[in-house]
Order: sequence, then C-alpha cells, then structure tokens
Amino acid sequence: MNFRTTKLDGVILVEPDVHRDARGFFIETYHAEKYRAGGIDADFVQHNHSRSVRGTLRGLHAQWRRPQGKLVRCLSGAIFDVAADMRIGSPTRCTWVGVTLDSESHHQLYVPPGYLHGFVVLSEVAEVEYKCTDLYDPGYELGIRWDDPEIGVEWPIDPSDVLLSAKDQVAPLLRDAPREQLPVWASRS
Repeated sequence: MNFRTTKLDGVILVEPDVHRDARGFFIETYHAEKYRAGGIDADFVQHNHSRSVRGTLRGLHAQWRRPQGKLVRCLSGAIFDVAADMRIGSPTRCTWVGVTLDSESHHQLYVPPGYLHGFVVLSEVAEVEYKCTDLYDPGYELGIRWDDPEIGVEWPIDPSDVLLSAKDQVAPLLRDAPREQLPVWASRS
C-alpha cells in the first residue's frame, strides 16, 4: 500500500494493493495501523455512500464547527475528486489538488479537516463512499462556489454540463464566506 503526499499538507493519495486473479480482486480499504503509519491518523465516526450521474458536481463543502476529515473512494465509475485549502493564514490557501478516483485503480484521497472537498462525476454513473472523522451537522455546513476564480479548480468537464444541488447553486465565493466560519491555519512546526 502506498501513501503519497500532495502539495497540500495532510492531503494524501492512498494507492492500495489490489490482488487480482481469475475470480476478481481483493483490496484492503482501511487498516488503522497502516493508515496511521501512512500519515492518516484519524478516527472515523461516520460512513457515507452516494450515487450520482455524469456531470453531478458535489462541492465545494466543509463544516465550520465539527470539521470533518474524509477518506474518499469511488466504488463504481469515475470521479474527479478535489481538496482545496481554505485556512486563513495558510501558505497554500486557495491551492487545490485534484485526482481521478475510479473503480479500476481503487485509489483513495484523504482530505483532512480544514479543507474544502468536492467531486464531479466523469462516468455515466458513479458510486462514492467516504469515511468521516466527525458527524454531519447541517447547522455547520459551509459551501463555497465550485467555480470560485480565487481557488481556480480546473474541473475536467464543460461548465454547461455541470449538475448542482440547489444549495450549491447559491454557494458564496470564499472571499464572501463569513470569516468566523473559516478555519485558521496552525503551523505544525
């Protein structure tokens, strides 16, 4: 199992060992000790599963109290998964990382608390599963526009093909989000 760091502190791409044979495949999708050794020292308390059609864009989302770390994987189909730094004072604020997660590679992306998260569906249908480090609380939702020019995510889809929820259609730009809802960067040194 490989754990690859990204340009964003704490955002880690997990490349599990896939054991394939004539019967199919077997993978370990989570092992606390191995993940801790790979840099993901998290206690997961909620597990979510979504099914979406091509062009569905979910994000960019976070929680401003009870922030959630997320370990994301795509069970069927393919998605472009994004983590974006929104932390006040961070040297990588408004920087993003995007990776394709699909049912062939079985890669996972860990998005720690303090980051925005979102994904767009690239296949006809995709099923996505993710573990969370805190419980969902609708009173502390934070949504930022998926096409915020300050963040500048390069989504691999024509903007006219994007399907958004009603909430995501009216999400503010990061600069317009209430300051008290944004996490403050704390150096690990």
